[in-house]
Order: sequence, then structure tokens, then C-alpha cells
Amino acid sequence: MKKITYKTSGVDIAAASSFKSKLRPLVRKSFRQEVLRDIGGFGSFFRLQKNKYKDPILVSSSDGVGTKLKIALLANKHDTVGIDAVAMNVNDILCVGAEPLFFLDYIAFTKVSEGVLVDVVKGINDGCIESNCSLIGGETAQMPGMYADREYDIAGFCVGVVERDKIIDGSRIKPGDLLIGLESSGIHSNGYSLVRKVLSPAELRRMSKELLIPTRIYVKPVLSILGSQVKGIAHITGGAFYDKIARILPDDVNARINKDSWPVPKIFRLIQNKGGIEDREMYHTLNMGIGMVLIVDKISAQGIISKLRALKLKSWVIGEVVRGSKKIEIL
Repeated sequence: MKKITYKTSGVDIAAASSFKSKLRPLVRKSFRQEVLRDIGGFGSFFRLQKNKYKDPILVSSSDGVGTKLKIALLANKHDTVGIDAVAMNVNDILCVGAEPLFFLDYIAFTKVSEGVLVDVVKGINDGCIESNCSLIGGETAQMPGMYADREYDIAGFCVGVVERDKIIDGSRIKPGDLLIGLESSGIHSNGYSLVRKVLSPAELRRMSKELLIPTRIYVKPVLSILGSQVKGIAHITGGAFYDKIARILPDDVNARINKDSWPVPKIFRLIQNKGGIEDREMYHTLNMGIGMVLIVDKISAQGIISKLRALKLKSWVIGEVVRGSKKIEIL
């Protein structure tokens, strides 16, 4: 009788150890000076430099990439989806004014080549470097029977810090404030179930280069312009304009958005026309070319737009705050 081992059950510990050894020199490139130990231990260490802060508050987020991974698999291109995993998390904590400190990833699969896994982690590390965030650990889980061969899933966890008196929570938003929309790099990482429903596999493969453009990371430009004039920040992800902007509004105001105030990229119109999708559904599912929204006082808006332009980030005044009841009006 053939002996049963963990390897014959579908889990190759030796291969996993080989893979992890190749990651160490890669992820060290993202280490900030606060990282105390190399990856591979039972825990990851990050020393918060308390002398830099008066009253530091830690902020955390967890998110994944979603079915955009299906496009990566279809195109056999895996070196950018890791950036998406980082972006979805660091952009979220940025919405309260937090600076990302460190990131941990989770990659799950049944059977995937080592080269694909290295590409995925390279993307994660690139995203961490772009957001000045250290990749200090994670988990690579081989789970026989959970996924089809070559398929995998990615999720991540991020921790950042913000001074208590600089937390951005939307409470100071008032009628007359303006909404500034920051340009997205494409579809980002939400709405791909709709995209995959509208486009055929052949179209998805042909358009994969554009569909796999990674989510823009807004950390450095937005942190550089934060101040009392920025009263609210919304990351336009699942639920898009209707849900994400409403989340930061006080109960007595609405956000009124002019959908003709920025150029909508062609990819969104292609999806809308091919699928016969109504405007409300589009603006409730996809970012339509706006990846993040800042709510600022009116007098500061043009100055902020100019500063962002100098940082190579396009932005537009896309709406205003009016009296209301926490609703989003798209006109």
C-alpha cells in the first residue's frame, strides 16, 4: 500500500519553503527603519516611533482584489494584482488621514507555479514601496480542493497611524463645500463581476492590458496636501459614488455631483453601451474615472487642484455640498 504523506495529499512543504526563501531579499526593499525583524518568524515586529507623535491612533483595514484575478488568470499576467491588494487597503485608511505603516498579505491556492506566486508578491511589494508601507509578513496557504489548479486568491491587511486631532471623519462638512474628484487609473478593483458579465472571454483577453492596470495608490500626493481644508475623503470602491461618499456625510447635507465635470474614460462607456446599463447602475458600481473624492472648503479647492497637478495627479471640482439628508445626487 502506498504511503500517504502531506505531499501526496496536495501540500508541498519543501516547495513552500523554497518560495519563501526567494521572497526575503525582495520584500526587504519595502522595509522602513521601524521594521525590527526579517520575514519568516511567528510574528512580525514594527516599532512605532512614539517621539514622532503626540497622540497616535492606529488605523487598520483588510481587503482583497476580487474577481479581477480572473482577468489575470485569463491573460496569464500576475505582476500587478498585488499592487491592487495594497491599494485597496492603504487608500481606505488614507480616508481618515492615516499614513500606512505596514502590510501583511494572504495568498491561497491549490496548485500554482512558483513563478506566478513570486510575481504576485513582487506586485504586493511594489505597492508597499509606492505607499511607503513595509511588507513585514503574511501567509501563503496551499489548500488542496479549494481552488481549481492555477487559480488563487489574494487578501491583505494594513495598519497605519494618524494623530488623534488630525483624524478626518467628515463631521466638519457643511453646505458650500466642494467635491474634488481624483483621477483613477482605470476600473481599479471593483465591478469586475459586472465587467465579466458584459464582455466575452475573447474580449476580456484582448482588453486585458487595460483591464489589469493596477489601482492607483493615492497615499503620497494626498498626504502631502492634507490640512484643515480637507474635511472628508472617500475611496470610490464597492458601492461607488452613492455608497462611499454618503458614508462620510453628516446627516443634514447632500452631495450634488455633476457627472459632466470630468472626462469619463472610454472603457466605462464601452461597458455601459455593450451591456445596456443605466447610469445609476454605472455610478453605483464603477468609479467612472474618479478613484477618490476629497471634500474641501470652497476657498481652498483650486489651490489643492494645482498642488495635485504639480504631483502629476489630475483632479476636478465635480460637485458641491448642499442641505439635505445624507443623499447623493448625480445630475
